[in-house]
Amino acid sequence: MNRRLLTILVIAFVIAGGCAFIVARLLGSRLNAAKPAVTKPVVAAAADIKLGTILAASNLTTIQIAGDVPKGAIVNPQDAVGRGVIADLYQGEPILDSRLAPKGTGGGLAIAIPLGMRACAVRVDEVVGVSGFVTPGMRVDVLISGNPPGQQNTQEGTQSRTLLQNIQVLSAGTDIQKDVEGKAKQVQVVNVLVTPEQAEALTLAQNQGVRIQLVLRNPLDTKTDPVPGTALATIFADKTVKPKGVVMARAPKKPAAENYSIEIDNGSTHSKQEFATPEVKP
Repeated sequence: MNRRLLTILVIAFVIAGGCAFIVARLLGSRLNAAKPAVTKPVVAAAADIKLGTILAASNLTTIQIAGDVPKGAIVNPQDAVGRGVIADLYQGEPILDSRLAPKGTGGGLAIAIPLGMRACAVRVDEVVGVSGFVTPGMRVDVLISGNPPGQQNTQEGTQSRTLLQNIQVLSAGTDIQKDVEGKAKQVQVVNVLVTPEQAEALTLAQNQGVRIQLVLRNPLDTKTDPVPGTALATIFADKTVKPKGVVMARAPKKPAAENYSIEIDNGSTHSKQEFATPEVKP
């Protein structure tokens, strides 16, 4: 066979093989794209669901998720019906088991209390602090004012101290939801999230007739610092009086030197001479 012809045939086979490979790759990618992805059904919220709501079948829907299912996602609607929501859910959001209270615990405020914590009620009114603007989710400090036991007749008088710092508000009255527009709402009771020890201190202060005031703080400001407290006498102290300086003792003045005189009689001549007292050195 002619050598030139053999070379042409080899080149033609190489080109044909390359074209066949490219066509196979293109067809394979198109077939894979047309192939439907494997999805799995999970239970999701049919609409926005607020904290404390007890789920019913009408609150739920099913969506398909491609790939891995989120950890803890509920796949059977019956596993969610009758359970309370402990965090707001939004439409189309897969419902996780960790966002729901255990079965049989109901709904409302109680299910939003973390393990080991307590909800303690604080009486407020329109005059006490910023009660109208204390809404669920905010952070407050708790201040107390009164006369310490055994110090009613002291000169300091009424004292104010910071009892608790960086305390979360669970509810304002019976409302456990945040106001979307941030409007003020006058309430008589605010429930705060505290530890058992803090609940004891807060309850004791209320039962002793101590005046309690809530002070708002920035939610991002979680730092707590020791506060010494303030007494009534300190507030009314005259801060315009300047402290007296130290009076330096002056050295006693030396007595002026006294002169002495001598009278001299010389016959009919009479004279008088004065002399200064010589200074005595110490």
